Amino acid sequence: MKNVCVIICAAGAGVRFGGRKKKPFVEVSGQAVFARSVGYFANRDDVKQILVAIPAEDEELIEIKYGATLNFMGAKLCLGGSERFETVSKALELVGDDIELVAVHDAVRCCLTDKWIDDVFAEAEKSGAAMLACPIVGTVKRVENGQIVATVDRSGLFEAQTPQVFEKALLAKAYKNLDNLDKSTISDDSQLVEALGEKVSVVETDHSNVKITRKADVAIAEAIIRSRPKPKPDGPVGPYAEAVW
Repeated sequence: MKNVCVIICAAGAGVRFGGRKKKPFVEVSGQAVFARSVGYFANRDDVKQILVAIPAEDEELIEIKYGATLNFMGAKLCLGGSERFETVSKALELVGDDIELVAVHDAVRCCLTDKWIDDVFAEAEKSGAAMLACPIVGTVKRVENGQIVATVDRSGLFEAQTPQVFEKALLAKAYKNLDNLDKSTISDDSQLVEALGEKVSVVETDHSNVKITRKADVAIAEAIIRSRPKPKPDGPVGPYAEAVW
């Protein structure tokens, strides 16, 4: 079992979500989305470090409102950037020397399961790079100027999800290569590793690993969480045991 650092990306602007409250701090089933996401990793023996990357302007508010919760979970705040790759790059500078794998996870993807995490960690330990993804099941259309120009063959197409997990040295190498790429096209960390010519394994999930992008997604996430059975704890219940429920 390799030592893992989890980077929770909560620094994005969330323009599509709208409203006064940023989407990582919107409540899902009574808890902030980002805290619910952190909770999936907080009690794992293989996770030795959790970094929650936030916007600089929200640091004081988050410390006041969520500081105690994050301390219970063993998570530390760090400051992100305006783009995702800037956020992860800054967080990588804080990863501990004892860390062997780095997992990058969207703060607003709050419907994980322990099995998915187990499987993607195990695959990354074996292959060096792995991510969660689910097959695209709907019919896909390419649209230009409001009109369909093509129906896309969906065979072999997957929707990228998180966490995405990499050997620390590999991810660091991928980020050192960042300036050689068109940054406007970068949407996830796997893309940077792929640009090195490295293979990234896929651990298949389903669409219930939803990412909250718009307000309607909150109700979907709450329904998914309610539909899942609560696991019975094997031992003593910690202060954040209910965090992911």
